[in-house]
Amino acid sequence: MGGVSDGTRSGPVARALRILEVVAERGGATAREIADATGLPLPTVYRLAAELADADYLVHIRSESRYELGHQVHALGLSLHRRLGLSRGVTREISLLHESTGFAAYLAILRGSTLVIVHVVDSPDCPRLHPMRFGFHEAPHATAFGKIQLAEMEVAARREFVDRQDLRAFTANTLTEHAPLARELAVVGRDGIAWEHEEFLAGWACAAVPVRAADISLVGAIAVSAQAHRFPSAAPATDRLVARLRQVASRVGAQLRGTLN
Repeated sequence: MGGVSDGTRSGPVARALRILEVVAERGGATAREIADATGLPLPTVYRLAAELADADYLVHIRSESRYELGHQVHALGLSLHRRLGLSRGVTREISLLHESTGFAAYLAILRGSTLVIVHVVDSPDCPRLHPMRFGFHEAPHATAFGKIQLAEMEVAARREFVDRQDLRAFTANTLTEHAPLARELAVVGRDGIAWEHEEFLAGWACAAVPVRAADISLVGAIAVSAQAHRFPSAAPATDRLVARLRQVASRVGAQLRGTLN
C-alpha cells in the first residue's frame, strides 16, 4: 500500500523509508514527530535523518527544527512521472477536475496487471480517501477505479484476480460475494462508469471512468471522491458529473497518447 505503512517493516533501509514517508505525508516534520509516527527511538531518527539530509533526500530546516523533503526525492519523482506519462498537461487536468467539482480527484494508471493511483489532487474541505495516495491499488472490489479494472477482465481472470485480493468487507456496504459483484461489474462495463457508495470508507462515495488507449484498451481511470452527503445521487447532477469525468478521461487519454499539446 502506498504512503505511510503500518510499521511492520524492519531494517535500516525500511526505517529510512518510513522517515521519508512521514515527512512526505506531513509536508515536513520534527524529529520528535517522526519518532512518534514511526515508533523509532529518537536517537535513531536523528541518525537516519542526518544521513538522509547528507544524501539530499531530506533538508534540515534548523530555524524550525524540522525536516522537509530534499531535491533528490523531487528528482526521483520527476523521473517516475516521465515514465508514467504524467506531463504537466495531464496533472493540470486532474487539478481542474478537483476545482470544477470540489471533490478529491484521482488518476490511476495500469502498471502491469494492476491499476495504481499515480496522482491525487485534494483540499482540506474535501481530502482524499485515506489511505488512497500514490501507489494505492488494494480493494478493487470496494473502490470505483478498482471496479473499472475488474469490469474489463474476462470472467475467469477476474475471479482469480479477486480471489488473490480477498473480498473482505470494509464497510456494511462492501460487496463480498462473487455473484452480486459480477452483476454490478456487468453494469459498469455497460455504462462505462463505476459508482462506489460507502463501500470502502463509511461516509464517503466515489465515481470513476476508464481512460483508454487508441485501440480502446484500458490504460487508466479517472476518479473523484467526496463525503456521501455531497455526492450526487440523481439526475441531472449525476449526468453532469459523468460528463465531466468522461471529458477529463478523454483529454488525459489523448495526452497520454501524445495527441494533445
